[in-house]
Amino acid sequence: MKLAALSFRFKLSHTAFAALMALYFALVVNLPFYRDTVDIIARLNNVDPGFIISLPVFLFSAFNLLFNLVCWPRIAKPLFIVMLLISSAVSYSTFNYGTLYDKGMVENIVETDVAEAGAYISAYSVFWLMMMGVLPSLLVILIRLREKSGVLFFLGKKAASIVLSGLLIWGIAALYYQDYASFGRNNSYLRKIINPYAWINGSIQYFGERYFLKPLPYQKLGEDAVQSKRALVAAEKKPVLLVFVVGETARVQNYPYFGYGRPTTPFTDPLEMIRFTDVASCGTATAVSVRCMFSELSRQRFDLREIKSQDNVLDILKRAGVAILWEENNGGDKGVARHIDTILIDPWRKDEYCQKGSCYDSVLLEDFDKNVEGLSGNRIIFLHIMGSHGPTYYRRYPKSMEYFQPGCNRADIENCTEEEIVNSYDNTIRYTDFFISQVIEKLKGLESRFHTAMIYISDHGESLGEGGAYLHGFPYDMAPLTQKRVPFMVWMSPGFVEEKRVDVSCLDDKSGLQGIYSHDDIFHSLLGVMDVETAIYRPRSDVFSSCRSGFP
Repeated sequence: MKLAALSFRFKLSHTAFAALMALYFALVVNLPFYRDTVDIIARLNNVDPGFIISLPVFLFSAFNLLFNLVCWPRIAKPLFIVMLLISSAVSYSTFNYGTLYDKGMVENIVETDVAEAGAYISAYSVFWLMMMGVLPSLLVILIRLREKSGVLFFLGKKAASIVLSGLLIWGIAALYYQDYASFGRNNSYLRKIINPYAWINGSIQYFGERYFLKPLPYQKLGEDAVQSKRALVAAEKKPVLLVFVVGETARVQNYPYFGYGRPTTPFTDPLEMIRFTDVASCGTATAVSVRCMFSELSRQRFDLREIKSQDNVLDILKRAGVAILWEENNGGDKGVARHIDTILIDPWRKDEYCQKGSCYDSVLLEDFDKNVEGLSGNRIIFLHIMGSHGPTYYRRYPKSMEYFQPGCNRADIENCTEEEIVNSYDNTIRYTDFFISQVIEKLKGLESRFHTAMIYISDHGESLGEGGAYLHGFPYDMAPLTQKRVPFMVWMSPGFVEEKRVDVSCLDDKSGLQGIYSHDDIFHSLLGVMDVETAIYRPRSDVFSSCRSGFP
């Protein structure tokens, strides 16, 4: 009865409702925008106070104009409830992690699985969503939208509100155009945190391309691909066994070989590893980088529609007769292994490896020997690991591997100290190093039967709070180097070195070159190191080719 009475008394016209929503979005939902704006203004020498005052007025006017265009009977309340709920989640991630929203970020969210999404749930995030999204949505439900007059009066009020908003925007532009132009040009990333503009614009771009553009005709690449005669003859006596580890969220800045002062790689330090110092990722999120590194397209040419409509390097290797297996412990291969035999680890199983929807990467090695035996000839096993995926870094390694303490044992890492976050992250790097050493031990045990080697590379890096940024997925041009520089390491058995005629000293010397290597090299390096002959292969993009005698 009380709710019904309140609902009966709380009446608004559609025009007033649109203005109320515009005010709420302008003053509350966009807290991240104001925080960043205040930080920027604080660093400027001369700022017109009128310009500062005009910012919330400008946002309100713009939202009021746009909201009036979509605020119509029957659809207004459901539409704004959805906007409130989504915008509250966006506001939380932007305010606490510095997340920027564009088409790429929308793609990351859409392709996130349940287990990964659950890692972001905490008491703090739930409280934020309840207060900013759920509670206002309940109030919207209680509002009764009614118009006292006819259709013409309703349309007239809406038009008047739109015109008034337009005049306010025009007036602000007339007074402070130079301030807005300069401020926007020098801080262009701000448009990616204006809520709901940023996520709506990104969603329109993503879903428009995915569902409304006609798929491109599928293109087979490297149809002439064959293994060299030498590789095939050698495989009859002693095949090649290459393990390619696709890392997750590891940044090179936390590796001792890059100059980091903490012992994050004690398990592989005794091994003869080639470690590449300066390697650029293709993207700042798995959805881009994993697809890109195995594609013939470079980062500059990356196009999701084109990548989905053509072969990748795994397809070409398979066509050439290389036996391939993909093992997945990170929620999905992003379509890379769509034509390849795949083993998907069930994250919800309960045993020594798995708990609460996440498995330690060592689970990928429990049937390693069996999986090797299931292949024939020259072969590659791809291992897609969880690595250092955040924000729940503490769930990527067992308690026995918690070397750096105290750690951040919670999902809302923004409420941990910088030391705790770095400790947990470094523990993930250390555990990945342990996992890589396990892979190499497995390969060493098979040296009598195979020419063995291992390649490890991460898909992208991570921000740990530097400059207020956390996690990853930032637009590439705006992302810090911590999200764009990744570890790239190679281990080769003596037999592999001899069979592939690799000059290890040469490769070690060249691994320190700056500004040369990137994910773009993976496609051609895999073709080259497996001795696959095809017209699409480019030796200059193969990190091994210049250090192999008599090759190509």
